Amino acid sequence: MLTERQLKILRVLIDDYILHAEPVGSRTISKRGSINYSPATIRNDLADLEEMGYLEKTHSSSGRIPSEKGYRFYVDHLLSPFVFDHNELENIKSLFTEKFYEFEKVIQESAIILSELTNYTSIILGPEMFETKLKHLQIIPISDTIAVAIIVTDTGQVENRTISIPDDLDLSELEKVINILNERLKGVPIVQLRNKVFKEIDSVLKAYIHNYGQVMNMLATLFSNEKRAEKVYYGGKNNILAQPEFRDLEKVRLLLDTIEEEELIYQILRTENDGIEVKIGHENDLQVMKNCSLITASYSVVGQHVGSIAIVGPTRMEYKRVIGLLDFISKDLTKALTKRYQ
Repeated sequence: MLTERQLKILRVLIDDYILHAEPVGSRTISKRGSINYSPATIRNDLADLEEMGYLEKTHSSSGRIPSEKGYRFYVDHLLSPFVFDHNELENIKSLFTEKFYEFEKVIQESAIILSELTNYTSIILGPEMFETKLKHLQIIPISDTIAVAIIVTDTGQVENRTISIPDDLDLSELEKVINILNERLKGVPIVQLRNKVFKEIDSVLKAYIHNYGQVMNMLATLFSNEKRAEKVYYGGKNNILAQPEFRDLEKVRLLLDTIEEEELIYQILRTENDGIEVKIGHENDLQVMKNCSLITASYSVVGQHVGSIAIVGPTRMEYKRVIGLLDFISKDLTKALTKRYQ
């Protein structure tokens, strides 16, 4: 259990190290306005914090730097809310004031602005099929109990899904279901099919289909977890080169190569969790990211997760600023997209 004095010293040290990227000593800490302890007292607490694993001492300096444990404690317990600069806030809000005619453009602009405001690398995972719409649906029985559903999109993509046919649903009723779905769902974004069926089409099916309950179960299976071809958007890929921690060009090359592997990015960024997630150093699964911190936030449309926003930087990251920016942008992106597609 850290004392109040140790908490203050730890926060000041980490804030100073994040800002200057230099080991921090007791004299530096004693000169900070919020600290009124003597250098000797601070030295004793620094030694205790190091012994507890929150700090590390470099061989080239008498100062100390945060450990991964220290950063984790800082993120979990010592961060205060981030206060936006007025101009920054207006810059972000301008993204969402215009009508969303081009989803891709807004996502790309969001990635660029995030990288410019943080000086780190931003990555946004966006579903490409979010803009893809249904062109035609066909359900073909292959036995008394199994059928193949064929979904054709307006971009020419075709997807086959195997579904179970409800008991006692004859071919004439199945044809009615298909006709109703094609009439009501044509032109609807793939991501909205399930929502549309259960909010608008269920009453129509109930009026015309005898086996209404079982048919709705079939459609719930058909339109659940729609597969989406995702796309990765980047901002400030080379910002990582400006960080003093990444002077080793070979390590930087490996990190940049990893960031550009879209399949790996899908695995790293894909999340169904709400809110902000922070992975520091060895909390990241990939060896090449052990000297990095990755902060992610998800965004949604009509209550459904559709993508993730992330910032990659050194463990010496401006956590308060990055978390504040990601939280703000992910929520505003969710609001704007939900408003458009409701």
